[in-house]
Amino acid sequence: MVDLLQHDFVQNAFLAGTLVAVVSALVGYFIVLRGQSFACEALSHIGFAGATGAALLGASSLMGMFLFTSLAALGMGALGKRLRGRDIEVGMLLSFVLGLGVLFLSLYTRYASEAVSVLFGSILSVTRQDVVITFGIGLLTMAALIFLYRPLLFASVDPELAEVRGVPVRRLSILFLLLMALSVSEAVKVVGVLLVFALLVVPAATAEHLTHRPMAALVLGVLISLTSTWGGLALAFIGHWPVSADIVGLTSLFYVASFAMHAVRFPSRYREPPHPGREVLPPA
Repeated sequence: MVDLLQHDFVQNAFLAGTLVAVVSALVGYFIVLRGQSFACEALSHIGFAGATGAALLGASSLMGMFLFTSLAALGMGALGKRLRGRDIEVGMLLSFVLGLGVLFLSLYTRYASEAVSVLFGSILSVTRQDVVITFGIGLLTMAALIFLYRPLLFASVDPELAEVRGVPVRRLSILFLLLMALSVSEAVKVVGVLLVFALLVVPAATAEHLTHRPMAALVLGVLISLTSTWGGLALAFIGHWPVSADIVGLTSLFYVASFAMHAVRFPSRYREPPHPGREVLPPA
């Protein structure tokens, strides 16, 4: 590993992976807290159409992805509470956007390899310019989260009370969806559209199983995300396995372990409730 770290592409991969892991864990905590995992998955699929459309025009796939995900985030934020219960409409929109991405790809097959990297990630092809762009986006996202932390946390835990107290819940929701769009666009370079859920949601959900204190959950989520990303890169360089698969595998192991620990600590939450028509006898 010491010899490998002397190569530029390895340094770029670790730098980009570290930045994306930290930002994804921080944003992911609020995704889990607000119950917007499906919105995260939707934005990642919408980003595929943006990336392939940008490739068709000869533009940056990252910029195309961010444009599409930002427009989608604004649309979701404008719907507000009306977005709930519209799984069929959202699913139909996702199917349409994915079909649009396939259409863009078929129109210009020269970018087929780039489409594969968008779907499954291509962290080993990250350039120093990509690292600089990732650093800028990550810094902007973290600065926004620090500035919005208290009202966003309040609005995520109890939106009705926060609205009564004068917190601009609607505007916060739109701003957070835009931050999610930024994070999804960043994370796609590491794990791809199909696996972005694992980096944005799973570390934060794992931390939530282990602690309910916000700051502790944020720190723990960052540590889990970093460990999974660094471990995935190390396994890829040593064992020659796909980086995204290694990262997803490690985050999944962390989640399963945290789930087991949570079940041991709170066994009553995982017991099957008695059948409504069955008499429950008292213990002997």
